[in-house]
This record gives sequence, structure tokens and C-alpha cells, in this order.
Amino acid sequence: MRLLDSAADVDPALPEGAAEILRSTTAVRDRAGQLLARARAGESRWLTVCDDELGRAATEVATVTRVNYPDLDVPYHSRWRHFEAGGIDRKAELDARLGDLDSAARARAMIDLTVVSVLLDAGAGADWSYREASSGQRFARSEGLGVASWHAFVSGAFSSDPGNPLQVDANGLRAVTTDSLARAFQVGPSNPLVGLEGRAELLHRLGDVMIDQSVFGTDGRPGGLFDALTRPGNSVEATQILSLMLVALSGIWLAANTIGDVPLGDCWRHDAVSGPGLTTGWVPFHKLSQWLTYSLLEPLQWAGVRVTGLDGLTGLPEYRNGGLLLDTGVLRLRDPAWIERPWAVGDELVVEWRALTLALIDELAPLVRARLGVDTQQFPLACVLEGGTWAAGRALAQRLRGGTPPLTVTSDGTVF
Repeated sequence: MRLLDSAADVDPALPEGAAEILRSTTAVRDRAGQLLARARAGESRWLTVCDDELGRAATEVATVTRVNYPDLDVPYHSRWRHFEAGGIDRKAELDARLGDLDSAARARAMIDLTVVSVLLDAGAGADWSYREASSGQRFARSEGLGVASWHAFVSGAFSSDPGNPLQVDANGLRAVTTDSLARAFQVGPSNPLVGLEGRAELLHRLGDVMIDQSVFGTDGRPGGLFDALTRPGNSVEATQILSLMLVALSGIWLAANTIGDVPLGDCWRHDAVSGPGLTTGWVPFHKLSQWLTYSLLEPLQWAGVRVTGLDGLTGLPEYRNGGLLLDTGVLRLRDPAWIERPWAVGDELVVEWRALTLALIDELAPLVRARLGVDTQQFPLACVLEGGTWAAGRALAQRLRGGTPPLTVTSDGTVF
């Protein structure tokens, strides 16, 4: 299986070659940059860019970062932050449960947890929450989904081996039902969770994919990724992690977007972008795969693996980062009435909003670092997001609209 972020040696005239090019962060940034340049030239029918407001956005992000992390010791933007919800160190509890396992086995278990939890992290809806019995606290949105999936994992909900509950394996995922997932997430008539059935189906597809690929080992465990990534040595580039995610997990996404019969996942049409061969007209994002990659950085590092090139990954083009830019006026809708109607993920407005978000986060990051007095090495993009753009976007949304995003996007959860 190829681990790379350069597709110079592939044929873009063939579906597999075109897909490989679109699975690189080089292509992600290139296509986003094309659409940003076009919008700055006034050629977008949907959005305008007000560069004078970038400073305001950077100040907003720096202010929120200092409030959340006064010492500027900002961790990575990661699913592991949600496992800390309520001020509880659930990693320490998991460490204790894993007992005398060696570092590799511990890493496999933590990767198992991370993968299944990230894949369950679709929008929960405003009416769902999870009450944690041990702490008595109630959590909603991403924190609630994180805490609920953590408890499901430690209870053995995703393992087919009662003697080894702290794992996720293919047969365990195939055995998950909508009802069992509903019980684990405390879903009921008064506590509805958006997309419950779709979440169970996604876990089934993950089980099917893992059983068919040697990278996941004989038991079909997400933790097999640890061995695939460290087999060449004890150092790996962040984009190599993403490359492996995009290839190994391509079969779990519903193949609405394809070139030939090759599924593209979070990759959408926009006629204004150009590229070689069959890639022309496609704008890749791979938001959930990048979110998963960010979330795997710490389990790998805890196991002693050196992860390099963190800023090879991109910002996450989702509604908190995109909302930050709309709410600070960096991006403006040509027709304000568009906020009143729902949009589909593949609509050109949404594709542009996400692309401009991704490109502008790259421009915002150095402005934020300058206001905080830190450099790229101290404060990689993963920290800018956590400190950061995501938190500021959420705070603005809460202040302006009670937490809802500025645009309503109908999604299956694999994008936003």
C-alpha cells in the first residue's frame, strides 16, 4: 500500500491515478487556492472576500486561545480533547485499564478507540445529550458523542472477544445493531440522536473493509494501522498517515462521488477548478479523514513514534472554521437571504465556502501566531485549530445564534 502525498508518478487519465492525486493535501490546497483567487477577483457568484477583516478574525482567535490556554500550552485539535470533557482525565483511566500491555499494544487499543469514535462523530442534533453515570455530568454535541463512544468502547461494545473488551474488531462492528448503539448512546423518544441508523451502517462498512485488508491484521482491527505506519521505522510524516487513511478506508464512504468506479469520498464538483486529466472539476477536502489523522497524532506519539510535517495537513473545512470567517466578515454572502434556506453538501456555494475556509485558515494561522508571539514550531496548525479557530467559531456561533452555524447544510455526517 502506497504511503505518499505526491502523485507525480501516477496517470491522471486513469480513474485510480486521478483518485490518488485527489487524495493528496497538495491537491486539497491547490484547488482551494484556485477558488480563493477567483473569489478575490470578484468572479464568485456566491461569496466575496474582505481581506481587511482577516486581522479582526486573527484577534478573535488569539483572544479565545489566551482565555482557554493562558500559558499557550495548547494541545492538538483532536478527538482526545472530547475525551477530556468535564475536566476528567479519561486517558489516565484507560491507561489503568490497559494494565501491563506494552506500548505497541496500548497504541493499538487507543487507535481502535480513536477510529471508531471519530467515525461516530457526526452531528448529534440539538436535542441529544449523554449523561455520564460515573461523574453525573451531562454532555451534548461533540463532547457528548466522544464521552458516549469512550464508554461504549471500554464496555466492550465493539469487540467480539469477551476476554478482550478494550479493542475494536471487524466481527464486533458487524454485530453492532441500531438498538445496541441506541442503548450505548442513551437514545430514546425524549433524547433523539440524528442519523442513528446511518452510524450503525457506517460501523458495519468499517468492519467489512477491515476484514478484507491485511493492513488491519488478522482480526480486522483499526489498531493494525499502528503496525503499517511503524513498519518502515519509528518516524512517520503526518501526510503519510492521511494517505493510509484515505486508501485503507475508502470503502466505508457511500460512493456518491466517483471517477469511474473509484470512490472519492469528501470530494465535490466545481466547474471552475482545473487539474490534470480526470481530476479537473473536482475539489477534494477529506475533512473527516484529516480529523481522524489529527486525532491519531497523540496515540502514535505516546507510543514513542516521531510524527513530522504536521503542517502538511490542512485546516478543517467545517462549519466552525467556516462560521468564524462568515461571522467576522472575512467572507460575505452575495445574497444575505441565503442564510434562510438549507443547502446540500454538493451545492456550489457550500463547496466554495469550504474551499475558501481551508485556504484562508492557512493565511490566518501566521496572523494568529504573531498576535500570540509564537512560531510555527511551537504552534503548528493543529494547535491553531484547537486554540483556536474552531473554538472561536463555536464561541461566535453561541454568541450570535445560540450555537447554530451561519449556514444550514444538510449532511450525512461525513463532512460537517
